[in-house]
Amino acid sequence: MAVAGDELKRSIGLRSAVAIVIANMIGAGIFTTTGFQAEALGDPGTIYLLWIVGGALALCGALAYAELGAAMPQAGGEYVYLRESYGGAFAFMSALVSLTAGFSAPIAAALKSLVRYASHFVPSLAEEPALVGGLSQNDALAIALVWLLVGVHTRRLGAGLAFNDAVTVFKVVGVLGIVLGAALFGDGDRANLLATSETLTPPSGAPLFAAFGTSLIFVMFCYAGWNAAAYLAGEIREPQRTLPRALLIGTATVGVLYLALNLVYFYGAGVDGLAGRVEVGLVASRGLFGPTGVTLTSVVLLVSLLASASAMTIAGPRVYYAAGRDWAPLRKLARTRGETGVPALALVVQGLVTSGMIVAGRVDQIQQYAGFTLSLFATLAVSCVIVLRVRRPDLPRPFRTWGYPLTPLAFIGISLWMMYWAFQGRPVESGLGLLTVAVGGIVHRFARPRA
Repeated sequence: MAVAGDELKRSIGLRSAVAIVIANMIGAGIFTTTGFQAEALGDPGTIYLLWIVGGALALCGALAYAELGAAMPQAGGEYVYLRESYGGAFAFMSALVSLTAGFSAPIAAALKSLVRYASHFVPSLAEEPALVGGLSQNDALAIALVWLLVGVHTRRLGAGLAFNDAVTVFKVVGVLGIVLGAALFGDGDRANLLATSETLTPPSGAPLFAAFGTSLIFVMFCYAGWNAAAYLAGEIREPQRTLPRALLIGTATVGVLYLALNLVYFYGAGVDGLAGRVEVGLVASRGLFGPTGVTLTSVVLLVSLLASASAMTIAGPRVYYAAGRDWAPLRKLARTRGETGVPALALVVQGLVTSGMIVAGRVDQIQQYAGFTLSLFATLAVSCVIVLRVRRPDLPRPFRTWGYPLTPLAFIGISLWMMYWAFQGRPVESGLGLLTVAVGGIVHRFARPRA
């Protein structure tokens, strides 16, 4: 049981809940992964389909989480759903996955990408010649940003939410500005929107399935965050009503923005101009708007990446808080800080893991590892809708999944297909994801529940 003073406070309204979802979703992925997809698929039409499938999959998942979160409005998201459906072992493993792949890895990818985009203003960041305490200057700067965000969100929830709301509004307005600016003033080529690669041969047959499945993992990494508000369900006002609306509004909004941004990328640079490039936002903006437009776009991208890292810094510790309430070795993670109601130690632990992730790999490696692992546990969590409908038919459900059981089954089926091909295409990163899960199972054997 939690001791006095360890309770979270219900202070989050619909606006902030939607902002949490949008800020979590629009992060490093949408500004970096299209180049990898262009290199693997070589066909804009296939890539648009990829993003549409990813958006539909995210909406199916959001519908399932909306039912689960409204029925069990507690902090922790899938940690709670897996605990109630499959028991403590699965919940414990999901907490470890959240700490590594769920939040620390995406924060690391976002901040590493932020530093990369900042090279437009500080050219030396593109060269990485300097070392700071044995780290590259880029990684040192990214780690410094990790701890800046930890400091902001440790002070009090209200201040952190106000900061997150503000940067999310700037992010959405900025993305819309890029899209509208490209349509009205951009010096792009409409032929690029559907023109296949002149230097790469688009795959067909079995290689196409493999490339599509591997690329879908990158896309689902970009959509990761559609479930973000569920992690803060214990702090949302009127969660039975607010949580489903936040999940669906946030996910649908981002799906539209993602498709629009990909159209901008191809309009500005074409598939060959994007193939293999990490900074696709700047590549496209340079062709569309020239130097001034690149500068403005860079500001939007930097704020967007900072907002994403900020939102994940808020959401992640709520999972560890929930685990700390259940498991004796983790009890200190359930401690909240004074009158602020913030799980401060959980924030610090996440900061340490994120710092390690920053020095552990490249952006694409981090994204693939996180995408595969998150897809695995999101699939398990979505299956909880079906399991609990059977096991606990009398559980109050203020919101019921639309299209049940087709929508959760579609999510589960496509996710399993995607993970199979992703493992074939990127066995190392996917294998590390499975290893993370196995480590969680081993550690669980030595943990004991709290009395």
